[in-house]
This record gives sequence, structure tokens and C-alpha cells, in this order.
Amino acid sequence: MLLDGERTSGMDVRNANVTAAVAIANIVKTSLGPVGLDKMLVDEIGDVTITNDGATILAQLDIEHPAAKVLVELAQLQDQEVGDGTTSVVIVAAELLKRANELVKDKIHPTVVMAGYRTAVKEAVKYIKGNLVVSADTLGRENLMNAGKFSPSTFFHFHLISLTHLISPFPSI
Repeated sequence: MLLDGERTSGMDVRNANVTAAVAIANIVKTSLGPVGLDKMLVDEIGDVTITNDGATILAQLDIEHPAAKVLVELAQLQDQEVGDGTTSVVIVAAELLKRANELVKDKIHPTVVMAGYRTAVKEAVKYIKGNLVVSADTLGRENLMNAGKFSPSTFFHFHLISLTHLISPFPSI
């Protein structure tokens, strides 16, 4: 039941969703990369957090807009699954939404835009598998260890394995 409410639909809702997604992306955009800027976040009780980690920044935000919440959930899923790349995921998703909205404004039906995005994903995966994937067997042990050592999500895991190897009679990796 709506009391003195207003229902919006169509183009207005789509524009509001894209605006919310772009706003979230703009918040974390300046923290991207090795020269990203730190953000100082102050919560309700005055505790201060200084970080340039996209996942931390997004977790501290009090977001009410449904589309913006979905974008934050996407970043959280990226953080859970990969442990890195949350800022990039938010920026790319917001840009894809923004470009899709421009196409729809140019009278291209949303289902055609989605079909184009799905085709682009298939082509990107095909290209990656065909040109960028290298078999672990061809890399050798030293290169695999270096990849694990310098990967952010496995950095501490690698050192834990190294320490365990020093104190354990059983060989690791």
C-alpha cells in the first residue's frame, strides 16, 4: 500500500539505477591501483578507517539504493571468490551499465544490448583460452612458486607453507 508515494518506471528507473552504480564506482575509482588514494572513513561512533581497499570502502558505506546494493554485493562476491579486484569489478560493471544505458537511449532494445554483451563475453573467453592460457606443466615449479608468492591472495599462504616446510619433516608443495 502506497501512501503519498510515487511510482516510477521505465527510463527514469533505468537512469536512476545507472546513476547509482556510477556514483558507487566514482567513490572507489580514485583508490584503484598502486598509486591509488587512501580514503578516510568515519563511522557513526567516530571510529576512523584509512584505506585504499575497495572492499573495505564499500563495506563501510551505508547504501540504500537497490542497484547500488547489487553492485556492492558483486564486489563482495569478487572479494570472497578471488580476494582481489573489487574496485575493478565495480568500475567495469558501472561502465558497462552506463554504456548499455546510452545504447538504450539510442533506441537499441535492452535484449539486443544484453545479447551483445553475452556474445562479447563468449568471444573474450575464447580469446583468453586460445591465446593467454598456459599449461602449468610448461611453467615449471619455480615459476609456479613465484606466481603464488606474488599473488596477493596467496602471499601469506605461501609464507605459511614456507615456514611449515622448515619445521615439518614432510615436504610441502
